[in-house]
Amino acid sequence: QVLLVESGGGLVQAGGSLRLSCAGSGRTYSNLSMGWFRRAPGKEREFVAAINWSGGSTDYADFVEGRFTISRDNAKNTVYLQMNSLKPEDTAAYYCAARPAESRWSVRELQSYYPYWGQGTQVTVSS
Repeated sequence: QVLLVESGGGLVQAGGSLRLSCAGSGRTYSNLSMGWFRRAPGKEREFVAAINWSGGSTDYADFVEGRFTISRDNAKNTVYLQMNSLKPEDTAAYYCAARPAESRWSVRELQSYYPYWGQGTQVTVSS
């Protein structure tokens, strides 16, 4: 079993920045590929970013447009999402998720391939 705990959400003005963290336990962190997803009010949960087990491969949703950076520190069992130039439409609950590192990179955006999820952290961007 893997336990994931997100932190770092909050209220920020448009144009501001936040760094989300996701701390993991219960399994060797370097054996996991990680993803960030979000659910805005009234919308489906959607993919935001993914990183492979080593940090050597990353991927982002089109709406990120270079504003977010996903990274990880396996020694600290933590993955991060640095979010800059935040927009009101980025307001959502953000979730980190984990899947086995041996799973294909091609499924990184598919929620059904992530068996482990955190409880989420709320990000609110005011205009």
